Amino acid sequence: MGTSGDDAAALRRIAAGDRAAFHAFYRAHAPWLSVRLRRRCPDPELAAELLQETFLAVWRAAAGYAGTGEVAGWLWSIALSRLIDARRRAAVRPRTVEEAGDHVHGRHPSAEDEALDQVWDTAVVEALRQLSPELRAVLRATVLDGLSVREAALLLGLPEGTVKTRAMRARRLLREALS
Repeated sequence: MGTSGDDAAALRRIAAGDRAAFHAFYRAHAPWLSVRLRRRCPDPELAAELLQETFLAVWRAAAGYAGTGEVAGWLWSIALSRLIDARRRAAVRPRTVEEAGDHVHGRHPSAEDEALDQVWDTAVVEALRQLSPELRAVLRATVLDGLSVREAALLLGLPEGTVKTRAMRARRLLREALS
């Protein structure tokens, strides 16, 4: 990844239609973004499609980058949004009678929960669900998404100290739940 200043300058050039800047931005960010998407999405074809959709969104909306925070956090938020949208689209596909029964009985997992179900084993998923949404968000950002404390703080709009505290608390609660 380039420096945040380099990335912000590249986004300004991309917003002006500079294809070379876009290709350089893609080469700098596609490898790590692809890895993070594959961690959250077990379907390699869907992960590749989401990667392309993310960079298409960057091409179309580079001017929308506010210039605050890390570009990597902004880019990951676009990719994560695409993943959640894909999960939601999958949720409305025709289902088997057995699958439809889950929704009839009032069980409506969120798109993020469905993504987690495919990544983690049942005990870990259940332990994560026991955490408060605030702790889950920090844990997902720092562990599952592989963001640094600084990147997670920027993405979540929290002070770095709060992210550190919540991450430590979440890890302690997970250890207790899994022991």
